[in-house]
Amino acid sequence: MLETQAGHPASTRRRGGRLVAGTIAVAAAAALTLGGSLAAQAAPPAGKQKIAEINLLTFNDFHGRLEQSGTTGGAAALAGAVKEFSRGNTNTVVAAAGDMIGASTFTSFIQQDEPTIEALNQIGLDVSSVGNHEFDLGFDDLTDRVMPLADWEYLGANIYHTGTEDPALPEYWIEEFKGVSIGFVGAVTDELPALVSPAGIASIDVGSPVVAANRVADQLSDGDAANGEADIVIMLVHEGAATTAIESAIDPNSRFGDIVNNANDNIDAIVSGHTHLAYNHVIDGRPVISSGQYGQKFSNMVIEYDTRGDEIVSMSNTIYDVAVRDAGGNVVGYAYKQDNKTQRIVDDAVEVAEELGSVVLGTADENFGRAVAADPATSTSFPENRGGESTLGNFVADVQLWALNVDGTRSVDVTFMNPGGLRADLEAGDVTYAEAAGVQPFANTLVSMDLTGAQLKQVLEEQWQPAGASRPFLKLGVSEDFTYTYDPQGPAGDKITEMWLAGSPVVPGDTYSVGVNSFLASGGDNFSTFASGTNVSDSGKIDLQSMVDYFDAFGSATTDLAQRAVGVHLPGGTSVNAGGSFTVNLSSLDFTRDEIDANVAEVLVGGVVVGSAAIDTSYTPTTDEVGQASVDVLVPSDASGPTTFEIYVPSTGTTSSFTLDVAPL
Repeated sequence: MLETQAGHPASTRRRGGRLVAGTIAVAAAAALTLGGSLAAQAAPPAGKQKIAEINLLTFNDFHGRLEQSGTTGGAAALAGAVKEFSRGNTNTVVAAAGDMIGASTFTSFIQQDEPTIEALNQIGLDVSSVGNHEFDLGFDDLTDRVMPLADWEYLGANIYHTGTEDPALPEYWIEEFKGVSIGFVGAVTDELPALVSPAGIASIDVGSPVVAANRVADQLSDGDAANGEADIVIMLVHEGAATTAIESAIDPNSRFGDIVNNANDNIDAIVSGHTHLAYNHVIDGRPVISSGQYGQKFSNMVIEYDTRGDEIVSMSNTIYDVAVRDAGGNVVGYAYKQDNKTQRIVDDAVEVAEELGSVVLGTADENFGRAVAADPATSTSFPENRGGESTLGNFVADVQLWALNVDGTRSVDVTFMNPGGLRADLEAGDVTYAEAAGVQPFANTLVSMDLTGAQLKQVLEEQWQPAGASRPFLKLGVSEDFTYTYDPQGPAGDKITEMWLAGSPVVPGDTYSVGVNSFLASGGDNFSTFASGTNVSDSGKIDLQSMVDYFDAFGSATTDLAQRAVGVHLPGGTSVNAGGSFTVNLSSLDFTRDEIDANVAEVLVGGVVVGSAAIDTSYTPTTDEVGQASVDVLVPSDASGPTTFEIYVPSTGTTSSFTLDVAPL
C-alpha cells in the first residue's frame, strides 16, 4: 500500500476569479513537491467548516483482465473493493484513465471485449478517459458500438473532427454530491496516431492533452453555469511517466512531463495511465497518480471539501493491492471479497471462451517470452521491456515470414514484429487457440511491401523513438535470416552499422520484399518508413491465423537462442594496426527470461579466437543492452586492409561480425 497523506500548508488556486485554498496531502518523501513556493491562505477555523468527504476510486489499463490470476485480482474482486469503499462513504465516484478494453486476455478478446464492458458496468465505473486501445478497431467502433454498451462516460477532450477544433468526443463529466461537484476532464496521449492503425482514425485529429485539459478546466471554473461548473477538477489522462521516479513525471522532454508541468491551477489532480506503472506523487501541491495495470492495484483519493468555505481542505491518495502476499512475496489470496453479480458475468464469459479456445494447435518445446526489465527468478513483479529483443518477438516474425511465403505467390525476404503487438507469453507445452490469441489479440492482417536497403536501415533507426516518447526504444522482432549490428553510442539516426540477409550484406540501393502486420504497415509506433513502402499488398491473412496455420503445418516450435541484433561499440575507432590490440564493447548478447544465459563473448579472425570476455547479464530496463562484454582483441600480425572480426557466443549460438581497416606491419 502506497500512501500520500502528510499535510502541508494550504496552497492557493485561482478558480473563475475567486481564490480557492486547499491543503493538499503529501507523503514525507514528497518533500519533493516541486515548483515555486505557493502563496498560503489560512483555512477557516475547524468549527466553522462543513466538510464533505469524497472517495475517488481510480484505476487504469484494465485491458479486459476479467479473471483472477496471480497478482491480477479480476473484475469480481475489483468490484468487491468498490463495494467496500462505497459502503464506508456513499460519496464515492469511480474513474479510470483509459485502456479498459483492447489487448485483452482471450476470454474478453474472443467476444470483442463485451464481457469486460458488462463487468465494468456492474462494478460501477462512472467515467474514463479514452485510451489508445479504445481505438483498436477504429473510431467508428468506439462511438457506434463500445460507447453505447458502456454505462460510463468516455472522455476525450483532445479528440477533434478532422480539420476542425470541434470536439469529436465528450470533453468532461460532472458528478454532483450534496454541496459539492467534482468534474472530470479526459484526454488521451497525442501519440495516438502512432499507436493504432491510422486508417481507423482518419476522421479525427489528436491535439495536445494538456492544452485541451486546461481549456476545459478553465471552462468548468469560470463561474458560468451555462457551460458547466465544478468545485473540484480532476484530469484523467491516458499518458504516463516512463518510470516510477518523481523525476520522470516532471521530465520536461517527455510527453507526460509536458502535461504535469503545464497543467494549470484549475486542475486539482492528475490521474494517469498508459505506461502500466504505479506511482503516487504530489507535485506542486497536486496529486499525480497512476495505479499500475490489469486491476492489480487501484487508488482511493480521499478528498475533503469545505462546502461552507467553498474550498478543498485536503486530497490524500493511497494505492491498494488487490492481491495479498506472504513474507516471501507469494500471492496467498485477495484482499476483497468477490462480487457475486460480477463473478457471474466473468463465469459466463469464461464458459464461452473455453469452448471457443480449447482447441490445441500444437506444442511449444520451450517457453517463448517477451523481454522483461527485471529478473523473473528474483522479482515478484517484473514489467515488460518493449526495448528488449525477445524469443517471442523473433518467433512471431518467423511465423509471419513463413505465412507470407507459404502460398508461393510472392517471396518475402524479411519480416518485422512490433513488441507492443505481443500481449502474452507462449509457455512450453500444448498451445491452444486461446493461448495463441492471447499473444496477438489485435487481429491485424499481414502486409508485404518493397523497401530499399537504405529504407531498411531507416526502419531500424526508428526503433529509437522520438524525443518525449513514453518508451524511448522499441525493439522489433526480426525473422531468422536477417541480422544486424548497431552502435548504442552512435548519433541519433545513424546507429545501425551493418545489416545482413542470409549472410550477405544488405545493399542500400537494392530492393527487398518486407512483411509486417497492418499496424506497422500504416506507420504505427512511429515506424513511419513502412508507410513509404511500394508495391504494397495486403494478404488479408490475420496474424493469429498465421500462427494457427504454422502449428497445423509443423506441429511444434522451438526457440532460437541466437540474438539477431548485436551492439558493437569501438571506443578507439575503426582503424587498427596489425600485431596491435584494441577493445570492443559488445551488448545485446542475452535474452531476459529463462533462456540459457550467454556466457562468453569470443572474437575471432579466420576461425581463430583473438579475444574473449565473460558476459555481464545485468538487466537494462528500457533498452536492448542486456548481455554486455568488453573484449580486448589482439590483431593478427598478418592482417591487412578491411578485416572481418567475427563474434560468437558458444552457449547460445549468437554470431555476428564487424569490420576494421587494419594497417599492415
